[in-house]
Amino acid sequence: MSQHNNNESFVRVLSRKDVLVLAFGAMIGWGWVVLAGSWVNSAGSLGAMLAFLLGGLLVILVGLTYSELTSAMPLVGGEHVFSYRAMGVTASFICTWAIILGYVSVVAFEAVALPTVVEYLFPNYMKGFLWNIAGWDVYASWVAIGVLGSILITVVNYLGIRLAAFLQLIFTLGIALVGLVLMFGATFNGSAANMHPLFVNGIKGIFAVAIMTPFMFVGFDVIPQAAEEINIPYKTIGKILILSVFLAALWYILVIFGVSRALTAAQMSDASLVAADAMTALFGGAWAGKLLIIGGICGILTSWNGFYIGGSRAIYAMAQAKMLPAFLGKLHPKYKTPHNAVLLIGLLSVAAPLFGRKMLVWLVDAGGLGIVVAYFMVALSFVILRKKEPNMIRPFKVGSVWIGYIAVVFSLAFVLLYLPGSPAALVWPFEWMIFLGWSVLGLVFYIWARLSYGKNEADRIMREHVLGKFGNGKQYSS
Repeated sequence: MSQHNNNESFVRVLSRKDVLVLAFGAMIGWGWVVLAGSWVNSAGSLGAMLAFLLGGLLVILVGLTYSELTSAMPLVGGEHVFSYRAMGVTASFICTWAIILGYVSVVAFEAVALPTVVEYLFPNYMKGFLWNIAGWDVYASWVAIGVLGSILITVVNYLGIRLAAFLQLIFTLGIALVGLVLMFGATFNGSAANMHPLFVNGIKGIFAVAIMTPFMFVGFDVIPQAAEEINIPYKTIGKILILSVFLAALWYILVIFGVSRALTAAQMSDASLVAADAMTALFGGAWAGKLLIIGGICGILTSWNGFYIGGSRAIYAMAQAKMLPAFLGKLHPKYKTPHNAVLLIGLLSVAAPLFGRKMLVWLVDAGGLGIVVAYFMVALSFVILRKKEPNMIRPFKVGSVWIGYIAVVFSLAFVLLYLPGSPAALVWPFEWMIFLGWSVLGLVFYIWARLSYGKNEADRIMREHVLGKFGNGKQYSS
């Protein structure tokens, strides 16, 4: 990795604004348009807001561990580097492989979300029946929209981070404007009476919504993945990461406030797209609902784009460390993007719509488990490095090591929620097959890399790369 010459390194072009919209846009996505009603029905209007406040606080704790480690080791791959320095090569492989499953699952999700949304704008566009998967009919016109979207995002990410960051800014502004219109309408045209009941099912209801929050907040972790493309002081990276989580929590709470003032609980139960129906009700016209859908499409694109960036950088970092085939660790000579890793994710994204909508839920649940496993390992790395390397230079230093311990417990608790016997357990066989299949594929690559490159090669490269640049007591060489 440290054999990077100037032709083989990323370009540092991302400003404060770019980094903030990259993370915030990745976190917002599309889920709020569909799920806001089910949150309110599960916990009540105030209960759902409290659940997101609670979830936001817990995600901020994990975010703080990320912030400290990112400012201390601002290298491409993020989690890959942190977990290596704390726990070695095998832990680094597991952690990065887990987060890649999370990223790829979101990319595939967005490739299926896009044609689903277009259906609301143009209800009769389903043409050319192809096949039925798990009870869901797949149509050629539906697949075409998902494939076209995938190709577009692949091209943007192939051509460089500058273009990807510019589009991220435009689409994030689109979401923000639509959100402001919703808040304005809810404040002046909504009714406080609609917000009742404030609580449903007490603590149990709040908890039912709180367990969904880490998956709504996933995206801030794209910042450390792109650390070598960020052109701001290292200390500032940590601050922006925390600000992005705070803004996402505020966004979700305000969306819940908006929809709960617009519709009664019964109206929400009947709505297929609660946020769009709320907007229509607040302004008394179908145009308002369509405007919100356009904001939702902007959310699909920001999330899609953000996870392409995160996923391709994580794959690139693993390939550079001789953990995956070397061709995935190449940068484009002109565009300075990990172009082969981008194309690989593009291939998976193009294939996703062919499997229909049921595949979506399976992917997201299996990917969610990958994400919380990575969070757990990053929080654990934070605690280990505080003990093992107390003198490591940490430009953004979090106050107490206890924040790390709480983040470890929190993320471990979320891992347990996916296991059999819990309310959010993965569904057998489909979701477990995806997760276990991914794990087996990882094991194959792990053994293949050790046989192909020698069992100590990854360790040698990582040691040279991480400790060579950010070894004990070393000042930065950015």
